[in-house]
Amino acid sequence: MQRFHSISLALSLTVAAAHVMAHDDTHAGGIRSEPGPAVKPSFDIVHTRITTEGRVAVFHMAVSGRAGASKPAASGKLAGSTVFSYVWPTTLDPAVVGFEPKAGILALAVTAHPDFDDTPLFDEDGDGKAGNDGRLWHSHWVVLQPDAACGQEGALKVVDIPAGAKPRLPKTWPGLPILIDSPGWSPIFKGQSLEVRVPFDDIGVLESAGFDGVTAALRVNASVHNPLLCVVDVFKVASGQLSLPGKVGR
Repeated sequence: MQRFHSISLALSLTVAAAHVMAHDDTHAGGIRSEPGPAVKPSFDIVHTRITTEGRVAVFHMAVSGRAGASKPAASGKLAGSTVFSYVWPTTLDPAVVGFEPKAGILALAVTAHPDFDDTPLFDEDGDGKAGNDGRLWHSHWVVLQPDAACGQEGALKVVDIPAGAKPRLPKTWPGLPILIDSPGWSPIFKGQSLEVRVPFDDIGVLESAGFDGVTAALRVNASVHNPLLCVVDVFKVASGQLSLPGKVGR
């Protein structure tokens, strides 16, 4: 009987150790962040990572609660409406995805906003209408720059396109007067994590790229004018100071 208990205990410890190793592997590499008691769990970043698989980059983020559980309430109008987002700011040049070179900070964003749709090429909910899916989580490339008009010094906005300007834009630009792309890559939510798989023509551009993780709320300007879309509430920054310390694959 003693031998039976010893074998059972050894087996239990082995299974537990395997579980811990698997959990640690899930959150290996990238940027680890301590849970923040004052941050809503669905936006409380605990791990941020970008890895590569062949020509695909996997953007991963984990939170202390259930990822994607919180979405903004509908206001019924575009002006003043709110956008919730999970964001990976990077050191990549915006030209990599089709914007003008050195236009600002290139970031991949997963967003939800019930008051407007900015993915006109895709019907995310499959109802035959491509213009009513903003409430669902979806992905964008955005280019960010600071603008004090967003409320305070250093506050970020999605870069506006001046009237009459014809900048270089990606083929899947949704037609808004800002530097945003709607490429249609579906985010995958699973428990505490979300991932977006992004193909690159030249995956080598990521070799020396830095990144960070951010959860935030953005707001459409009440006048729907420059600046059109401002970051108004940062829930959490993975590195603490938006220093973009993460390295792809490390």
